[in-house]
Amino acid sequence: MKPLTEQEIRAAFVNCTKGEAKRLSVPRELAETPWDDLDHLGWRDPQAPDRAYLVTELDGRPRAVRLRAGGPAFGQTRRSMCSICLTTHTGGVSLMVAPRAGKAGQQGNSVGIYMCSDLCCSLYVRGKKDAGLGARLHESLTLEEKIERTVVNLAAFIAKVTA
Repeated sequence: MKPLTEQEIRAAFVNCTKGEAKRLSVPRELAETPWDDLDHLGWRDPQAPDRAYLVTELDGRPRAVRLRAGGPAFGQTRRSMCSICLTTHTGGVSLMVAPRAGKAGQQGNSVGIYMCSDLCCSLYVRGKKDAGLGARLHESLTLEEKIERTVVNLAAFIAKVTA
């Protein structure tokens, strides 16, 4: 993913108003972000942990979505799988719900997906972050194929938000 500025990130939101995009919390350490290891940048709002944001590049342009994130159930011991990167976690997968873009979103329609709670799918796929024993199932796919699958899964989710 190519490095993005705060202004580029704010302008990329497809499912909130310009005013909402202007007020949302953007990570402060953008210069230190490992952009080469990312297919998307995801973060939780430090002032409101139930709010999350995700930005990726689609068709050569940044696209960002606002998400409402649920926390893991208290005492959850079941393993769950992220629908984006296919990493399994114990308590580390949350239902992320995005308001649909445009009129559908204004009417309250939304789209949900189970994702890594910390939104670090790119790092899990590349082995840069460890989700624990058994988190990554053995596959015969190459790293490039796993990355491509992650990108396709994320693009499909954003397509549902913007449809």
